[in-house]
Amino acid sequence: MTDKFCCMLMRINIDCNGCYRKVKRALLDMRELETHLIEKKECRVSVYGRFIPQDVAIKIRKKTNRRVEILDIQELQVSSNTNDNEQDQHQEQQRPLISSNWNLISNSCNNQFETRIHNEKHY
Repeated sequence: MTDKFCCMLMRINIDCNGCYRKVKRALLDMRELETHLIEKKECRVSVYGRFIPQDVAIKIRKKTNRRVEILDIQELQVSSNTNDNEQDQHQEQQRPLISSNWNLISNSCNNQFETRIHNEKHY
C-alpha cells in the first residue's frame, strides 16, 4: 500500500463478454482498488484507489492474459493533517470524478430505458 491515491486509465483489448468478465473478475479480486469503470466499446478501464500503478497493470496482465497499456496516471497526495474533517475535505477535493462519469452513463441508460417503456405503453 502507498500513501497516494491513484487514478489510472488503461487500454485493454476487450473483444467479447468473456474478456469483459475476465477483466471484471481480476479487478474485483484486487483489494487495493476502491472503484473501477470498464468502458467496453472504447476498450478502456479506469481504476481508483491506493496502489502502485505498475503492480496493478502487471496483476491484470497475469490474471487475464491480455495486453495492458497504461494511458494515464494521476497521483494524488493525501495531506497528513491531524484533523480528520480537514483530511476528508482535502481528499474529496482531490478525487477525480470517476463515479460521477459512471452515474452520468447509468442515468442516460435509465432515461433511454424509461422512454422505451413509456413508448411501448402507448401502443
